[in-house]
Amino acid sequence: MLDPRGRSCGLAHYSSTSQITLRLLGKEFSIPDRITAAQRFRDRVVDGSNAYRLISSEADQMPALIVDRYADVFVIQSLNQGMDRVQSEVVAALVDRYAPRAIVERNDASVRQKEELPLRSGVICGELAGPVEVAMNGLIFEANLLGGQKTGVYLDQRENYLAAARWGHGNALDCFTSSGGFALHLARSCAQVEGVDSGAGVLATAEANRQRNSCDNVRFREADVFDLLAGYRTGGRQFDTIILDPPAFAKSKAQIDGAVRGYKELNLRGLQLLAPGGTLVTCSCSHHVSEAMLFEAVAEAARDARRSLRVLERRVQAQDHPVLLTVPETLYLKCLFFEML
Repeated sequence: MLDPRGRSCGLAHYSSTSQITLRLLGKEFSIPDRITAAQRFRDRVVDGSNAYRLISSEADQMPALIVDRYADVFVIQSLNQGMDRVQSEVVAALVDRYAPRAIVERNDASVRQKEELPLRSGVICGELAGPVEVAMNGLIFEANLLGGQKTGVYLDQRENYLAAARWGHGNALDCFTSSGGFALHLARSCAQVEGVDSGAGVLATAEANRQRNSCDNVRFREADVFDLLAGYRTGGRQFDTIILDPPAFAKSKAQIDGAVRGYKELNLRGLQLLAPGGTLVTCSCSHHVSEAMLFEAVAEAARDARRSLRVLERRVQAQDHPVLLTVPETLYLKCLFFEML
């Protein structure tokens, strides 16, 4: 790739169909060297877990490539034409460096359709008979790598789970609990924890995780979160700690306005159940929704609920999901902590 003066800008992957025609790889591109550099960085920032993101796309100079490590098993996503073509080389480099028990591809993300790539998932190297157990923050989690959310577990919330455990107290409600990440961490500091999700499959995994960690003060229930919050308000329920960690409300710029309205409504319903002195943790994984937008949505919800909130913490994704300064999309997760006065 050359600049207007004919000087080399570096190597790039070309896509014939995507709105992003070129994705810069750098002056030189060696897959084993990039993996070595990525591992060196994770050795510095990952603590207390054998599950983490090893390759995070542009932030590791490997655009459109995701590699997550779950103990001795790796999960790979190749999300554009260029990375799909070199996926076998990535697999070979992982095998050479780590000798993993298995490598799974989760190339079932809809973004591949924009690249005119087929959707695929399954074991592409080694053998994997069932879920993989991983350690995280002193807990054991069961990761369904072939059919779970994202690539198996929400690794990007790992550090936020610990922060929630620090601030959490009393009776807690974890909304959109998925496999129980926030709920099981809150079990350490809360008297009772209720985790809610609409998916029976993820709740089965959450229950298995609860039993594996002997969290007797946690229970899970299947329900639509918005309906549940409305019903609890009618019933006069209150909680001392509430977690709101919904799936992405905005997957494109065209959905931003609707997403912000959704975040306001969700936080309004949560605040109506929050006891005085309670902790609210509210998240957005929509990179199109900025932190400022999320703050404004919560502020409007607080005004409507006639609640006063103090900001406790402003957090983002875990450090193994690094942010590249010139690619704002790599800063996607917002996690805000509030205390009700």
